[in-house]
Amino acid sequence: MNLLNISGSPHVHSDESTKKIMWRVNMALIPALVCSIAFFGLNALIISLVSVACCCLFQWLIEKFILKTPTTVCDGSAVVTGLLLAFNVPATTQMFGLVAIGALVAIGVGKMTFGGLGKNPFNPALVGRVFLLISFPVQMTTWPVAGNLFPMSFDTVAGATPLGLLKEGGELNFTVLDAFLGTIGGSMGEVSAIAILIGAAYLLIKKVITWHIPVSFIGTAFVVSAIMWLCGVDGVADPCTTILTGGIMLGACFMATDMVTSPMTKMGQLIFGFGCGLLTIIIRTWGAYPEGVSFAILLMNAATPLINKWCKPTRFAC
Repeated sequence: MNLLNISGSPHVHSDESTKKIMWRVNMALIPALVCSIAFFGLNALIISLVSVACCCLFQWLIEKFILKTPTTVCDGSAVVTGLLLAFNVPATTQMFGLVAIGALVAIGVGKMTFGGLGKNPFNPALVGRVFLLISFPVQMTTWPVAGNLFPMSFDTVAGATPLGLLKEGGELNFTVLDAFLGTIGGSMGEVSAIAILIGAAYLLIKKVITWHIPVSFIGTAFVVSAIMWLCGVDGVADPCTTILTGGIMLGACFMATDMVTSPMTKMGQLIFGFGCGLLTIIIRTWGAYPEGVSFAILLMNAATPLINKWCKPTRFAC
């Protein structure tokens, strides 16, 4: 008797694997990591190592002792979560326990609670980041001032991000080129737009991601902020400054494009990116926090099942 093996979709013949994809994402994050170390010193590297180590450790412990399933630490997904979480933490923090708590929430709550990679409805790194932001607002909003290559320490410098200055009604003292290169304050992964774009280009070339979410996300944020800026809305910078400051570039290229938590179809991805961009500007302008990328992506993650139901893939042999 010939038995048929029945499995869930998608049924795609390809030599790609989860491990290959995850390690390509890790490769794409290297330019941003290098820039973080260059602008913020070795403490940025230490934070990244602690975050990655904690994410890998917690995933291994949960799989071995709670879920009792084969370990998947080597597939690189925990490393991706660890790096992205580190990129959302101030580079000056000496509270490595804070990073460990974020890693525990990201892996334990954001990922393994739902069964592991491929089953989580929300981006794990963003779950950890939002938890830290709400639970430790002071530590998560005390930022270093970048600008000097390979600084020895940040004992005396800590300032508001450009978004924080705008929220407080202050004036920005940098150019668009400064924001593009990364010589401004912010978290580790959001300071250099060019480093993020280099990584995104690599992912596009390797076909790990498509252009739909990044373009619709960044394009919507650009257009909406341009309209509001021209209308003279308080707290809104010019559109170029808007997309180059904060976490829009990092979120659009590396977090919103997470294939597990984003829509399957191209139309669905365009809608997803549009929602992320629109919500980001709304939260930045009228919300309590100066940044809105994390909240916007998590909200759209929650809407992904509805988007998939509305924008169904083309059916064959109907």
